[in-house]
Amino acid sequence: MQQLTGAWQALDMRKRIMVIVAGIAMIVTVFTISAIASKPTMALLYAGLGGAESGEVITALEQRGVPYEVRGDSIFVEAPRRDELRMALAAQGLPANGAAGYELLDSLSGFGTTSQMFDAAYWRAKEGELARTIAASPAIRSARVHIAHPTNQPFRKELEPTASVTVATTAGAISQAQAKALRFLVASAVTGMTPEDVSVIDTAQGLIPASDDPAGQAAGQDRAAVLKQNVERLLEARVGPGNAVVELALETVNEREAITERRFDPDGRVAISTDTQENTKTSDATRPGAVTVASNLPENGAGDGGKSQSQSSETRARTNYEVSETRRELLRTPGAIKRLSVAVLVDGVTTISADGTTSWQPRSEAELADLHELVASAVGYDETRGDVITLRSMQFEPLPELGTAAGASGFGAMALDLTQIIQIALLAVVAIVLGLFVARPLLLQKAQPTMNELPPPGPEAGSRPALTGEIAEDDLPEMNMQVVSDFDIGDLPMASNSDFEIDRPTDPVERLKKMIEERQAETVEILRSWMDEAGEKAR
Repeated sequence: MQQLTGAWQALDMRKRIMVIVAGIAMIVTVFTISAIASKPTMALLYAGLGGAESGEVITALEQRGVPYEVRGDSIFVEAPRRDELRMALAAQGLPANGAAGYELLDSLSGFGTTSQMFDAAYWRAKEGELARTIAASPAIRSARVHIAHPTNQPFRKELEPTASVTVATTAGAISQAQAKALRFLVASAVTGMTPEDVSVIDTAQGLIPASDDPAGQAAGQDRAAVLKQNVERLLEARVGPGNAVVELALETVNEREAITERRFDPDGRVAISTDTQENTKTSDATRPGAVTVASNLPENGAGDGGKSQSQSSETRARTNYEVSETRRELLRTPGAIKRLSVAVLVDGVTTISADGTTSWQPRSEAELADLHELVASAVGYDETRGDVITLRSMQFEPLPELGTAAGASGFGAMALDLTQIIQIALLAVVAIVLGLFVARPLLLQKAQPTMNELPPPGPEAGSRPALTGEIAEDDLPEMNMQVVSDFDIGDLPMASNSDFEIDRPTDPVERLKKMIEERQAETVEILRSWMDEAGEKAR
């Protein structure tokens, strides 16, 4: 403490002001760092809200006395209370969704409401409800739905409505699977609409086209993953975990095929009806005789002509048979296995000898044959289909370790975001600079030694005057001070003092040396005062 007090007293007014300003700056910096470190971390509450919705949320937060920050179109609150506030605001219906739902129908009354007004309100409510459902997903920030429903047309039987969905995601863009889910969601909510009639538009990447990958291919990929997992689990039970690598390629049928087959069996006949028809025909014919004398006699004995008679009979029978018929309709959907290829790589056997050396040997052919049969049974191998299974035993090379092991960083437990960390670092640098380059040099500066006053001459000095370190102008003639021999020291008043010996040297330099030897303390003080004055003038 005494050293600091002495250092403070040795400073002039300008340096004292600099020390005071540097100390205040350091104190303010320390307090600022403490305030930033103790300030709670702000987390995102809501983002992308409209002006009215943001105002309602801010009003509710102010009523609850919750500190918040508004950054653009985002509202931030304390991170520990974010989830609690979301639940509380949701109970109040906040933030209010921009699109209205079925509550629009509550304001419609039967009096004065036409069918056109009701239809318009109904479709508007349908769009709002769909938008709410889509926006409920955590990956969707906002959504709008537009449904184009054709009006009743008397000359058109089939009315096909269409729809478009515009979404804005919280990060990145939506995937094909998400777009497909949105299409089915909207199509299922509107009567007569198919997923192909729904267009999905992402604000980040534009129109999301329908997936060209048929459903069968996706199912084939899932099936390939299951088969690969089964084979790996089967091999690891024998060769151990990590000693088998399985790659499986599954080619599936992507075409959809419908086959209708109709077959008749001529041997399989069944009589279902019989129709019999009989016809009998009888005819008599008489031919007149020739004109002769006998035909003119009264008895007509010779005039009788010829007679003929015919009879025919016909029977027809018709039998109806039902021929055996087979109709077959075959619908082949995508997903059937067309070809299967399996590649299996297993590690060999590592043995340790008695001297500690290790050796590697491939697995035997018999063991590989057994593993081949197991793999073929697990994947459903079919040679006629063109399936291929390749099984080899090779030595595995150890993979080099890349990078370092992941671990929790020192900032993981701190509730500070990147902005606060940068602010604290800058303030800490300012405090260190002020402490090292301003306050420390001023406080550690050595105090300049002050010249002690000489004690007054005692009575033993007699008439000898005391040395003051100053030379009177009238005691010395005008001369160059750099040359000592230009004047006679005997002219000085002290030259006649009895303290000097009677046989004084005649050389002025020798006399000055002798005088310095006799009064060393006074001479040192005079030289020190000269040096201090020269140093102050140099500064």
